[in-house]
Amino acid sequence: MVESGETLETLSSHGHDIKEASEFIHYCQSDVLFEAIPVNYRDGQPALKCIRAALNSGMHVFSANKGPVVFGYNELTKLAESKGVKYYFESAVMDGVPVFAMFRELLPEIEVKAIRGILNSTTNLIISLMERNASFEDALRHAQSIGVAETDPSGDIDGWDAAVKICALATVLMNTAVRPQMVDRTGIRNLTRNNVSSAKKKGKRWKLICEAVRTDNRVACRVSPQEVGVDSPFYHVENTSSIIQFETDMLGRLSILEENSNLTTTAYGLFADFISSMK
Repeated sequence: MVESGETLETLSSHGHDIKEASEFIHYCQSDVLFEAIPVNYRDGQPALKCIRAALNSGMHVFSANKGPVVFGYNELTKLAESKGVKYYFESAVMDGVPVFAMFRELLPEIEVKAIRGILNSTTNLIISLMERNASFEDALRHAQSIGVAETDPSGDIDGWDAAVKICALATVLMNTAVRPQMVDRTGIRNLTRNNVSSAKKKGKRWKLICEAVRTDNRVACRVSPQEVGVDSPFYHVENTSSIIQFETDMLGRLSILEENSNLTTTAYGLFADFISSMK
């Protein structure tokens, strides 16, 4: 449509009764879809349907959504391959840090035995503020005021966002499909200022830790608040920073730290996927 000088408004007179986004995607005749629909922890919709429609129409898809990765990774990857297009999703976890691309392009045949990390910036910020004597409620309000937490923060503070992220990592990097409902999940809703203060006196800090560990032929995933000491790489991760640690067969433990991410880093992940697809 761009090459012919038309705009997307043309679709309103396309002769089709377009009722949902997936139909719009089918008829818009684009080459690329950038997808950033809010995540659905239950089934990945409607993003999953939109991505499927784009791939079926021969579009490259670059997504910041972890839901479709969790609920449709194998299907969408095979569909993209059959259509000769790319489905990349680097911004789905750690805001564009090349976690997936690192294994896809730079670490062939590496076996990931375990993944651990602090992957939810909202809860990490709340805990950091509580360490400075803020109440849980005040810390949450501050996170909402700066746009880090949603109006309904339950996805973050109850551990759903972290659970979906660890599921996406396990699905792609450990070749084991895990659903959020299968994760042993505890959020930080019941973490108190007294808990934080008590840990601090012991030289420890509370962190919301995500884990995926392979035992035999099973991958067990957990999200839970844990006390960590100064000997842990997670100890110094503050505010909206994130960290991920991989336990591998060839390289031992490999960690990546991202300091105080924002929407720009997420946007960069989408842009980087677009550039990578052209190589």
